[in-house]
Amino acid sequence: MDEADPTLAAAGRVPGRRGRATRQRLLQCTAELIGTTPWRSIKVIDIARSAGTSPATFYQYFTNVEAAILVLAEGMVDAAEELAELVEGGWSPEHSWPTAVAVVEGFLAHWEQHRMLFRVVDLASDEGDLRFRGLRVQALNAVTVALARVISAEVASSPAGADPMAVASMAVSMLATVAACRYGYELWGIRTAAMVDSAARMLHWAVTGREAAAEAAVPTGSLPPRTGPVLGGGAAQARRRPRRAHDAAGRAPTAPGSTAAPAGRAAAGRADADGSPAGTSRRPRRA
Repeated sequence: MDEADPTLAAAGRVPGRRGRATRQRLLQCTAELIGTTPWRSIKVIDIARSAGTSPATFYQYFTNVEAAILVLAEGMVDAAEELAELVEGGWSPEHSWPTAVAVVEGFLAHWEQHRMLFRVVDLASDEGDLRFRGLRVQALNAVTVALARVISAEVASSPAGADPMAVASMAVSMLATVAACRYGYELWGIRTAAMVDSAARMLHWAVTGREAAAEAAVPTGSLPPRTGPVLGGGAAQARRRPRRAHDAAGRAPTAPGSTAAPAGRAAAGRADADGSPAGTSRRPRRA
């Protein structure tokens, strides 16, 4: 077996059935820790403890934590091949809109499945790790090449640009940004279905040169929002509640014509200069 085979143990031997199960359990625990712990803070003993084994066992399969994360990232790259298959669906006038929607939704689903791993790969790439940087490029290369091939076949020259590879790269970059910032957009009140609709219309136009029909719509609920059905989402609402309660407490009713300050300000004004409550500050002693 090739030494580059990812199923090989760190020592180069081929693990048996139990060994493969242990290796997979270590990878699964690594993935779980990535979602809850800053990746530079993850130690071998953390992974081993989570997997119910020892650090010595971990080192039988991986040389360090980065090696385990790289294996996970390679699996993420392999999963991206499914996106290329979606891109190569039908782009005829009767099938182009459903295909564009399927590509966008598939991209968001792929990103969501590997969100924490994408974050680690991006951070390591920014730090200059060439291994992760190479995987970052490979992660989106298959779908970019497939999209460029489809653009070349569908139109002589895309209205989005003359170079199919450049158009495909810009489209994939757009999808990556939407996927990475999806929940931030939702906190602004932009629903997931609206983002899918806009991205699919841009993709449809770039690939086919045709605008999607005005009546074309994204099925509601296909990618439900994570932050709740209300404007701004649950997280934003939770942040607003304490402020509203604080503001309400500061707006105590006053008598008509009164110039009294709100309760919050009055209380602050009653504090003595040294910060102690009103009437409790010490007066300077006479000489």
